[in-house]
Amino acid sequence: MRFEGKRALVTGAAGGIGRAIVAGLLAEGAHVAVTDRDTSALTGVTHLPGDLLDPTFCDALPARAADALGGLDILCNNAGVITRGPITDTTDADYALTMGVNVEAPFRLCRAAIPLMGQGSAIVNTSSCWGLRPGPDHPLYVMSKAAIASLTQCLGRDHAHQGIRVNAVCPNEVNTPMIRTGFEIRGLDADKAVEELNASVPIGRIAEPEDIADVILFLASDAARYMTGALVEVNGGKPVI
Repeated sequence: MRFEGKRALVTGAAGGIGRAIVAGLLAEGAHVAVTDRDTSALTGVTHLPGDLLDPTFCDALPARAADALGGLDILCNNAGVITRGPITDTTDADYALTMGVNVEAPFRLCRAAIPLMGQGSAIVNTSSCWGLRPGPDHPLYVMSKAAIASLTQCLGRDHAHQGIRVNAVCPNEVNTPMIRTGFEIRGLDADKAVEELNASVPIGRIAEPEDIADVILFLASDAARYMTGALVEVNGGKPVI
């Protein structure tokens, strides 16, 4: 029961990785507040649905979670979007969505959460291997995930003296509805596309949500007590190509 009595806020909680994070926290004794556009399918949690593109919502969310849970020990900035295509095909709306969800929302949530947190607290951000070594034709996504990686390193250093650890997980491909929807939008068969991706990974398959959530839970736990500002790649041995 690594999280007995801990109070956690998870963003993007209705997605594949988010659901796995929430399930793991609940199974190990945490009290969990969740946010997403629709959180109704999640049980055993405090529901704080909303739009992460709304600055007012983001600024108030950590305090609302702390009020509901009696404090805040863990923040998992898990929500994210993937915008594909070369920069010449991207729009202002693509930029606003990507930077709003992937960068501005975590920035605002960290800024609001840190004053509420005490010794032994943890923030875990979701960056990407692509934020460390960019792949082709995803400039907005890569830029946003690089920003989160850099923010993680800065905050990990700046708030270590307060006993607040800030780390990030950096996945490669994950078998979630998000990646499958991306294939379908491009007119591809999602199952076949995932099979092809599986063959490209040295460990034999792309990640399942639980593979990433387990690392997030480790970083949020006392087992990672000497880690801060770390960017942990979870990629099955597959480099960004």
